[in-house]
Amino acid sequence: MQTYAYGFPRLGKNREYKRAIEKYWRGSSSKNELRRDIDELDEARLSTYEKYVDKFPVGEMTLYCNILDTAIMVGLYDCKDMDEYYSLCRGKNALKLTKWFNTNYHYLVPEFAGFSPSNFTMGWNKPKEAPQSHKKGIPYLIGPFTFLKLSRGIPEKRFGDYLFNLVDVYKEIIQNFDKVHIDEPAFVTEISEKDIKLIKDAYNRLDTGNIYLFTYYDSVDFLDVLYELPIKAIGLDFLSCDGNLDYIEKHGFASDKYLIAGIVNGRNVWKTDIKRAVELLKHLSEFSCDLLASNSCPLYHLPITIEGENLDRRLLNRLAFARERLYELKLISSCLEGDYNEDYNSGVGDFGINEEVREKVKKLSPRDFEKENTYPERAAKQKKLLSLPLFPTTTIGSFPQTREIREKRKGFKRGNISNEEYNSFIRKKISDVIKFQEDSGLDVLVHGELERTDMVEFFALKLQGFATTKNGWIISYGTRGYRPPIIYGDISRPNPMSVDEITFAQNLTKKPVKGILTGPVTMIAWSFVRENVPIREVAYQIALCLNDEIKDLERSGIRIIQIDEPAFREMAPIKKRDWDEYFDWAIKSFKLASKSNPETQIHTHMCYSEFGEIIDKIKELDFDVISIEATRGKGDIIRYFKERGFDRQIGLGVWDVHSPDVPTVEDIKKAIKRAIKFIPKENLWINPDCGLKTRDWKEVVPGIGNMVKAAKELRDELKLRARSSS
Repeated sequence: MQTYAYGFPRLGKNREYKRAIEKYWRGSSSKNELRRDIDELDEARLSTYEKYVDKFPVGEMTLYCNILDTAIMVGLYDCKDMDEYYSLCRGKNALKLTKWFNTNYHYLVPEFAGFSPSNFTMGWNKPKEAPQSHKKGIPYLIGPFTFLKLSRGIPEKRFGDYLFNLVDVYKEIIQNFDKVHIDEPAFVTEISEKDIKLIKDAYNRLDTGNIYLFTYYDSVDFLDVLYELPIKAIGLDFLSCDGNLDYIEKHGFASDKYLIAGIVNGRNVWKTDIKRAVELLKHLSEFSCDLLASNSCPLYHLPITIEGENLDRRLLNRLAFARERLYELKLISSCLEGDYNEDYNSGVGDFGINEEVREKVKKLSPRDFEKENTYPERAAKQKKLLSLPLFPTTTIGSFPQTREIREKRKGFKRGNISNEEYNSFIRKKISDVIKFQEDSGLDVLVHGELERTDMVEFFALKLQGFATTKNGWIISYGTRGYRPPIIYGDISRPNPMSVDEITFAQNLTKKPVKGILTGPVTMIAWSFVRENVPIREVAYQIALCLNDEIKDLERSGIRIIQIDEPAFREMAPIKKRDWDEYFDWAIKSFKLASKSNPETQIHTHMCYSEFGEIIDKIKELDFDVISIEATRGKGDIIRYFKERGFDRQIGLGVWDVHSPDVPTVEDIKKAIKRAIKFIPKENLWINPDCGLKTRDWKEVVPGIGNMVKAAKELRDELKLRARSSS
């Protein structure tokens, strides 16, 4: 049996991708040097494919975002050079950034407002034939339907016009290719009968017969239509749910097409059960004679390799990252020929069981998930206690992680710096951050998170049941990477996790200091979660740990606590019909974690997701303040909150911290005035849209200054207006 793999990580084993691009941004390398570095990295990726599998795509590499590349390819944007390209990624013209389906990968959202469907043209012929050294390769494209569905500004009534005109450009691009790989993950969403007909008409119009079409993250509800399309192969995900298998068992598979079966996991790190995978492929072969084994979805959701990781041997024996997934495909192919490797899954068993933790979860009752005071009751107490001005200013939590801080942390981890010396260094940096915030005039301060590597990894290091990796990096967006922890066992909190640093900061100032925690949903979403217990139980275990932390913070005099849940929308199943179960445990886990004294003001932070359709679910979380992004999205989300009768306070993200550009006072005031049209001014906080960890101090100082100045000027303007009207 042949094998097909796709989506292998572009980051590089030592994050060469990040280093090459950011070196160019700093002006330390030329465009030609950047191209050379990226080409070398891509060659290494292709060589890895070549070593293990029979077929793979070429052209997956991007300088930032493949959706943006597609937009340029079809003439939506005219980028003459790299600087114009990167201005759409991170400058004043930066496109909106949002989550890719239900993952923590992000893409730049193309904007079609003012663009006529007749204006599509081949602006950049990105897909290329496979090089001589990699003849197994197949040119790669994101599908036209997915591209348009993930874009903004297309009138619903004219979607078909855009799709058909776009397909004409695609046909021109791929007409000379012997084969072409097209990703259409949007096919697994809940699609209307109208859109299904458009898909059918569009692909019949494309009519090349050489397309390897891939869907993933869920099942396709209209497989019968795909069977009829003039395409060569269909790639399906057989791990995320049972829908694809159920349909094929009932209705069979197209006799004239290859079935590319996604049977090794592209989103989680646990080894494939080789025997079970082989049995599944044998079963599928009853419905398709032309069968290939593949990964269930792109492999860029995984780190590159487990090689070099220093983990408990019991855990390491259970893991497979991206390169190991390629090996698994090769092994599965061999096993189908009768060469089964019995040793591959040996030693894989459960460990990390904590009966005390499990008993706590069993004893939870409905009262544990509800607060004793209503929001109006809590708001009145908090207003009196905190005495904050109109438009209180704050930040999301983190401040710049300078080279000095990173080097000190490395030295501490390596044992070159003592615990006392490191803690003294961190306390000095916290003192500096508190002084800066007081001098800047912020109303609610943070301790800066200077001791934290990552908002999930930091807590994972302090919780039992989590493991962290040395080099398990994956990309979140652009060049931004993080190392997802691995949840392997029952989760407990041996000691307080953040109390020392936050209470130290609070003792330096009379202004309130927020305690910053990462919520249970995000802890799960940005980790590789165990599969041997229900995810609901994992969430409740984390929530119980966080609630213990909140109680300790309250006892230490902390009156504002922020529980970050940027993954709350991200983790929702792709199909709304599957939402009820997810939102039930997601909401309950947040409410369990955040149960607190009524005087304690609970904040949450969410960013870069499509929240409009889940406002009612967000309201059920029963927090006091939510901070959201309001720059790249132009504050559109505020309107949705108004329409849904949202009565809580909102922290307006008036500064896009993923761009080096600093907003002016007028920019910020404009964003606030836009929000006041929908939300009472008394309910608005002013803050950046995300943490400041990735920014430089040269941007932070003026950014915070402009934010505080804008809030003060608006306060004064409103006071004058009130006096004149009276």
